[in-house]
Amino acid sequence: MLAPFLIMLREGIEAALITGIIAAYLRQTGRSSWMPAIWIGVFLAVAMSLFVGAGLQLVSAEFPQKAQELFEALVGFVAVIVLTFMVFWMRKAARSLKSELQQSIDQALASSSSATWALIGMVFFAVAREGLESVFFLLAIFQQSPGPGAPVAALAGILVSIVIGLGIYRGGLRLNLRRFFQWTSAFILFVAAGILASALGNLHEAGIWNSLQAHTYDLSQVLPTSSTLGSILSGLLGYQEAPTIGETLIYVIFLVAAFAAFFRPSRPAPAAPSRVEERNART
Repeated sequence: MLAPFLIMLREGIEAALITGIIAAYLRQTGRSSWMPAIWIGVFLAVAMSLFVGAGLQLVSAEFPQKAQELFEALVGFVAVIVLTFMVFWMRKAARSLKSELQQSIDQALASSSSATWALIGMVFFAVAREGLESVFFLLAIFQQSPGPGAPVAALAGILVSIVIGLGIYRGGLRLNLRRFFQWTSAFILFVAAGILASALGNLHEAGIWNSLQAHTYDLSQVLPTSSTLGSILSGLLGYQEAPTIGETLIYVIFLVAAFAAFFRPSRPAPAAPSRVEERNART
């Protein structure tokens, strides 16, 4: 169950990184007295994420079979959207994340009347976004992989991310975050493609999608998903032993489009006008 471990490791590091930047900035600027507001925001965000996840799980358990398959398909589609958004948001925001957070802290603490709630709200929304992303991903994974393996792996990823986050905050751990997020982003796109293909299969089971149902190939006798290697490939790359043509097409199309967008060079920021240009513009 490497997939839930790595996803939760990344999600946890993102949340820990944001929280660590806020905490370190408060400490560096002599405002350590505001630290309890950070932990309140983190606690509320974690509690809300657990509540939403438990609620969705309980509601889905009451559905009949076809409705259950439709629910699993919808959760899968939401998970793909969330995971893809996460990848591209971090790619764009990583460069200016620290400065933007510090600016937001200064703005939040500028008003003495509502500073506490503003700081709690900033931490809450930052951590809650990561928590809700994790909820939809884990629901999609748990539906595909019943048993204790996936939850244990996800919990292990969270615990390791907490240790890494504390190490980054204390300054004793140097992690190449840029390289880390690049590699995990590529991995997440493969996971999202696998979830997308499985969601299409759920639509077929729900009686909604019935086209392109012939099998592209059948490796169930050579490399079944129940085998060790098949299970690893299934968790890492979304491997299926006997996918349909529709599932294969949507898997390949998503990966091609996602990787083309991810590796497309970002546009350089426009250069600031020189003083000569500004003087010419005025005249």
